[in-house]
Amino acid sequence: MVSLFIGRFQPVHRGHLHTIKQILERDEILIIAIGSAQHSHTPDNPFTGGERVMFLKYALMEEGISMDRMYIIPVPDVGINPIWISHLRSLIPYFDRVVTHNPLVKTLFRDAEIEVFETELLERNTFSAKHVRDLMRWDGEWEPLVPPSVVKLIKEHKLDERVKAVGEARIKR
Repeated sequence: MVSLFIGRFQPVHRGHLHTIKQILERDEILIIAIGSAQHSHTPDNPFTGGERVMFLKYALMEEGISMDRMYIIPVPDVGINPIWISHLRSLIPYFDRVVTHNPLVKTLFRDAEIEVFETELLERNTFSAKHVRDLMRWDGEWEPLVPPSVVKLIKEHKLDERVKAVGEARIKR
């Protein structure tokens, strides 16, 4: 069985790792699709696709999770929901089912008659990338929510400063 886990990973947090571990415990092959890969330097998508691949790889290595049964693939958006699954299929290996908690993604895959399943979430309100970004913007305690290797990468490359800077950007009218 091959499962697809889609997320933006803006940034990778402990909740993401919790989900990945649950999928791998089922002895499945896992494809991790990094969605919205072309977006960066915005309040909702401050990190680049390459940075997010790096976050995932370091976090998985730190947890001792083998990547032997795993693919990590950045996937750009097409911006047209009805063709999104076809677009996705053109960029990733074959998969049997998708793991998601996103209502729109569930609907799109079910409409395409692809099996959808959910994993147990780890304190959803705490372990959410939006919550982590908000804490970064307001100098809150975000580090405990993120794997130490990802914290190190963010601080080493001053990406927390980018999160603050793009979070303060406003469109002039």
